Parts: sequence; C-alpha cells; structure tokens
Amino acid sequence: MTTPTPVSGETSSSRWKRRAKTIPAMLAATIVAWVIVPLAVPSLSLFDALRGRRRLPLLRVYGFVLQYLVNDSVEILLAGPLWMMARFGRSLNTESSRRRHARLQAWSIRTLARRAEQLLGIRVSIDPVSEGQLGRGPAIVISRHVHLFDSSLPSLLYQRRGCLARGVIMAELLADPGFDLLYQRTGSVFIVRDGAPHAAEQLGPLGAGLDERTVAVIFPEGRLFRPALLARSLERLATTNPGRAERLKGLSHLLPPRPAGLLALIRAAPGADLVVISHFGLDAIGTIRRLGSDAPLDLTIRVTATRYPRSTIPHGDDEFIVWLDNIWSEMDSELARDKKSRPS
Repeated sequence: MTTPTPVSGETSSSRWKRRAKTIPAMLAATIVAWVIVPLAVPSLSLFDALRGRRRLPLLRVYGFVLQYLVNDSVEILLAGPLWMMARFGRSLNTESSRRRHARLQAWSIRTLARRAEQLLGIRVSIDPVSEGQLGRGPAIVISRHVHLFDSSLPSLLYQRRGCLARGVIMAELLADPGFDLLYQRTGSVFIVRDGAPHAAEQLGPLGAGLDERTVAVIFPEGRLFRPALLARSLERLATTNPGRAERLKGLSHLLPPRPAGLLALIRAAPGADLVVISHFGLDAIGTIRRLGSDAPLDLTIRVTATRYPRSTIPHGDDEFIVWLDNIWSEMDSELARDKKSRPS
C-alpha cells in the first residue's frame, strides 16, 4: 500500500507541540459550551424573541456549533483507543485501521449534515443522473469552493456510495485537532498554501493509493471564492500566463483553477477517472452572522456531477490545462445562469 505523507516537512515533535495546545483547547471549549447550556438556551431564546425572530436563529446556530464541538471531541477521545487497536500506532496505515477511522469520519460528516438540515434549514439534493455520474473509485474529484460547508460535500456524497474520500487539505485546518487526528489517519494530506515545494511529493502517493473504494478530493481554486480575490487572481494570471488569463477572463463565480496539484494526482493515478462537482445555492448562505439572523434558511443545495473517463482526459500538461479551463468556464456560465434564474 502506498502511504501518503500527511504533512510536508513536519516533525513528530512539532506535531505534538501543536496538539498539546489544540486538543486541550477544543475539549475545554466543548465542556464550556455544554456547561452554559442552561444559561445559553433561555438567553438566546429571549434575545431572538425580543428581536421578533420567532424561529430562534441564534439558538439554532448555537445548537449547530455545539454539535460541531461534540463531534470534534468524540474524534479526539476515540483517537486514543483507535491508535491502540492499530498496535499502538504501528498499523495505522493498514486497511483495517483506516476502515475503523473512516467509520468515525462518516459518522461525523453524516451527523453534521443532519444537524445542518434540522437546525439551519440547509439540505443537499443531487439528481439521479448526477448521482450515477459519481460512480466509485478510483477517481479524482474536483469541486468549486465557496463556503466552509462545501469542504465536506464530496465526502458526504461518496460515503453514501461506500467510498472513502481522501482530501487535499490546507494545513491551516490542522488547528482543528479532531480533523488533524482523524483525517491524517484516513489518508488525507495537508499542504501548505501557495505551492509548497513538497506538495507534489505528497500528492503522488495519494493518487497512487486510489482503488475502487477510494477517491481523492481536491479543490483546484485553492481557497474560498471571493470577488476581490477573483480580481487579484486574474490580474496575477495576466502577468504570468496571458493565454490562460484570456481564456478565463469571463469568470465571475469561480477562481481560476490551479492545475499543479491536480496534475500531480492525474500522473500518479493512471487508472483514475475525473469527477467534476458543482453546487448551486451555497453562496447564498453568506456568513455565520447571517445564519444568526435568518436561520433556518429553507435552502436546498443542488449538486451536479460529471464523470470524465480516463480515456477522454488529455495526456499533455498544456492540453490538460486548456481542457480544465474550458470546463471551469462552462461551470461558471452555469452558475451565472442559475443565479439569474433565481428570484432576487
């Protein structure tokens, strides 16, 4: 089995120094959030009522955040027993250990998705055609990235199909200790933002380890979409690669894709198809502050998926980048049409 390097350049000492801070902080935050429940529930309910918010949006957001904290703490507390079951860490990279961790990962994602629907009024819908396009592994899955909520969307879709999603994740998320412990052990990799020199070395083993029960997930934009960031990205691209800038100048809902990481995965996984996921509606959520005033939103996130068999994917890097840019431009046009069709 090919084992991905979880975090480029990180020593065991620095990893445990980080966890010595993040783990106690998360457990303490969870305890505090539970202890103040008797005070928080009536206080938030009263505050919502005084502002005429009969559906209690602040209380709903508090409930969702509390569930997140509980999930994270459960992941932390079970990490130890799972480590012992893996022969005290010596067998963490075996298939049996990863399956145990994957079940915990699936429970956490499934629970948060259920709470998002129950408390925040956010649900996910995928049409039967797109559901069929998802397929199983080996596959490399790419998706737009507009909100923190869409980070787990590919994993949610694929765990319903009995597949484990291994992600390419920004190293900033190591600050979340449950995420840190669990996702490293299920084979995801954490990379430093903006093209760390060892990123391709990490992604090679990730791609090589794909099989019929695993997919690799990467967000080619590299960060959350923001209009100001789009303008800066296009300006920078006009300087470094005028041809790509010309192809992508019409983007309005997506950032230009960064192809380096995706190319590394494509090279490492010669038998993997490519699955492109788009979603509509999530950009309407806005900030947590908006949720605190408008929840539940009664919002359905509509998901579409297109699977490209490996035989249809261009072989040369330059040809692949042109092909990817065209897919990205078409996705952007679909998002624009969807937004235009929705009532303001």
